[in-house]
Amino acid sequence: MPPVLQLDALSKTYTSGDVEVHAVKHVTLSINKGEFVAIMGPSGSGKSSMMNLLGCLDRPTGGKYLLDGINVAELNRNELADIRNEKIGFVFQGFNLLSRTSAQENIELPMMYARHPKSAKEQHQLAKAALDLVGLSQRGDHTPNQLSGGQQQRVAIARALVNQPAILLADEPTGNLDSRTSIEIMALFQQLNDQGITIIMVTHEPDIAEYCKRNIVMRDGVIVEDIQVQNRQLATKQLEIFTAPQ
Repeated sequence: MPPVLQLDALSKTYTSGDVEVHAVKHVTLSINKGEFVAIMGPSGSGKSSMMNLLGCLDRPTGGKYLLDGINVAELNRNELADIRNEKIGFVFQGFNLLSRTSAQENIELPMMYARHPKSAKEQHQLAKAALDLVGLSQRGDHTPNQLSGGQQQRVAIARALVNQPAILLADEPTGNLDSRTSIEIMALFQQLNDQGITIIMVTHEPDIAEYCKRNIVMRDGVIVEDIQVQNRQLATKQLEIFTAPQ
């Protein structure tokens, strides 16, 4: 089976006046279906630029990027928008939910913007299934201000999954959450990954990266470390510690 994501000498250079900033430098990388990968690195390492490239939010200045067999560099603006909607599920640090819209309606939004939208009934059914997948089947009619931070992030994850994307791309998904809620979200990611969902997560927190199966470390625009996590933390075990009687 071919990789779900394949980079070949991918590069991104930004120009500011006469200065060129090489944010990503000739990165070659493959990620297979069902992997759970953390991309790490200090500020200025290139991990955010890499995330923008992987999410088709920015175009590379060199190299090749194949996503689910599609050469992203050959796509026009509309085709890139379709890729972002259909092939990539985005989860951000700030949740990005519409405040006056119910959880159910927030989850239905990506389907409404699809080139070939589903019927209202199908959208409703798929959104309910996504809510159930993240353990919020009883919260569909709640607005974000009626939900905790962890519940809001679960809604955002359900929204990212509703179109059944090739990859789930998470950018610092625990950055706004306390320790226990962060572990709850990582437990959810592990459960989703165990079901075969491919997850790529950018994080600057080594303890969060320990919940992933593979850690990629960037520095100065290149990959300096790419390791399989041998003793991966199990989030459910960590939650047992939080909930154990004192």
